[in-house]
Amino acid sequence: MLTKIKRNSKLKILFYQIMKFGMVGMIAFLIDYSILYILTEFCFIHYMVSSVISFIISLVFNYIASVYWVFDIQRKQTIKDIEIFAGLSVIGLVINQIVMYLLTDVGNFYYMFSKLFATGIVMIWNFITRKIFIEK
Repeated sequence: MLTKIKRNSKLKILFYQIMKFGMVGMIAFLIDYSILYILTEFCFIHYMVSSVISFIISLVFNYIASVYWVFDIQRKQTIKDIEIFAGLSVIGLVINQIVMYLLTDVGNFYYMFSKLFATGIVMIWNFITRKIFIEK
């Protein structure tokens, strides 16, 4: 009986984490998507450069929200924690850029559509890796 309660409690915590992660992700996505569009359309920066800039800006927001709200890390973040987050984020950025390039330059999709698809893939990467490496 106690094992079943613990399992249900863990599932409930995981469900809430996923919901919080989704909310943070939506806000980060809006930041990323908006900045990408503004830099590309109004500042005339190539979409691949705009994509890097917008990704990094939204990443800063995502880091703060993930550490302090989604995964509720109570301890102070160490340099090693930040390095792990940064390393995982660089991989996420590489995934983002590859998908953006393949869909836009090779597949001839509109760059904003490519960004939607890239975001979905990176979001899955981010949740799994942050759950494993940040929460421990």
